[in-house]
Amino acid sequence: MAPKVVSPVMTDRAPKAIGPYSQAIVSDGTVFTAGQIALDPKTGAIVGTSTAEQAEQVLKNLDAILKAAGSSLALVVKTTVYLLDMADFPAMNEVYAKHFGAHKPARTTIQAAALPKAVRVEIDAIARVSR
Repeated sequence: MAPKVVSPVMTDRAPKAIGPYSQAIVSDGTVFTAGQIALDPKTGAIVGTSTAEQAEQVLKNLDAILKAAGSSLALVVKTTVYLLDMADFPAMNEVYAKHFGAHKPARTTIQAAALPKAVRVEIDAIARVSR
């Protein structure tokens, strides 16, 4: 059996990792992204104060990473959403639906006690590679 090819993904169109991890890994035709928060890729600053504003930036970051990996939001099969407050679910859901449209990947949403840099939302994704 041939060993699986594991390739890290790196793009300047999304924030650099803020720890010892990759933006994403491609393994055997599947992309596994790191959790993304609302960081501006150019400045490293948090974008927005509301959950909706932050979710918008998070999904832009995820889209950039997926594209760099040869995938897209349309090829996402599973996401995990971490919210600081589950009361923000409707606001996050509205932004999420706008980005995914008719495509509805499986999803888990969890309320977290705290998130990096005190953001309100973090999302990671698993997707197929389109190549």
